[in-house]
Formats: sequence, C-alpha cells, structure tokens
Amino acid sequence: MAEKVVVMDKAAVGRALTRVSYEIIERNKGAKNLALVGIKTRGIFLAKRIAARIQEIENVTVPVGEVDIALYRDDLSFKNEETREPSVNGSEIPFSLEGKKIVLVDDVLYTGRTVRAAMDALMDVGRPEQIELAVLADRGHRELPIRADFVGKNVPTSKEERIEVHLSEVDTDEDAIMILK
Repeated sequence: MAEKVVVMDKAAVGRALTRVSYEIIERNKGAKNLALVGIKTRGIFLAKRIAARIQEIENVTVPVGEVDIALYRDDLSFKNEETREPSVNGSEIPFSLEGKKIVLVDDVLYTGRTVRAAMDALMDVGRPEQIELAVLADRGHRELPIRADFVGKNVPTSKEERIEVHLSEVDTDEDAIMILK
C-alpha cells in the first residue's frame, strides 16, 4: 500500500484559500469585472469557496462558472473505447466572458496540459480581457510554459509521487492534500 503524507489539513487548506482570495483582490484592484471559472471537478468547488471569501471581503458577488476540458485534452479519454465516444460532462458559464478578468481555478498544477485545455475551452466561449490561474497546489514538472498566478502551496514532488486532494464537497472525508509515495 502507498504511503500517504498529509501536507495540508483542513485548517491549512482554509488559510491558503483565504490568502489566495486576498491576493486575487489585490492584484485585480478589487473585484470589478472579475469572474472565476473552476476546472471540473475539484476546481469548481475551490472557485465557489474563493468567490464566497471575496464576497465576505469586498461585499461583491463574483460570478462562478465551470469548464469541462474533456474535449480539449491532448490525451482525450473515452467512455467507450470501441465507439471512441468522449466522456463529456459539459461546461456551464452563465455569464459573458467579454471584458472580464477570468481566474481559472484548479486543485493541482502539474504538467500544464489541463490549464492549456481549459484556456482553449474558454476561448471557444468568448474572449476575456485577461486570464489568471489560481491553484491550491503546484507540484512542478511543467511540460508547457504555464505558471500559476496564485498558489495555495508549492508541493515539490518526484514524478513517481502523486498528489491527492480531498474536498468535503466531493470526497468522503474532510479537506486535505496528501502526497502518495
């Protein structure tokens, strides 16, 4: 069985999201024309938490959308290998991207391929003024020239290790980030 090392517990995840929320507000000089788009699955819940913190801080409602990158991946997975039918869950962006500063939100930044796919998906919906990236954990090992603007925690790993993010909204236990060795 793989060894699990907890690098962030529930309290640390909460503090990191609060800090990231403040950094987003500071860099964007408030929340005007700001919108968050979470990358399915865990990025959506993180985006909603950040939006709630920004509302508490700035008293401004920040719209939140979700993007499904399944069709934009360069390593596309199929729900049925015989028919080559892609597994798609759908994106939901209930606001115009035009003139908005979009903060893409994901749980872990690794190679950069997920972020590239998410930007492609966003550009098919509209043309935002700016795209920034917020991640809960950055583990390094980029294959594409992509970096996060806002990072909850840098978690250096080897390529043999895996990062596991648990969020109370989708996992059976409480919030945590673990390295599986």
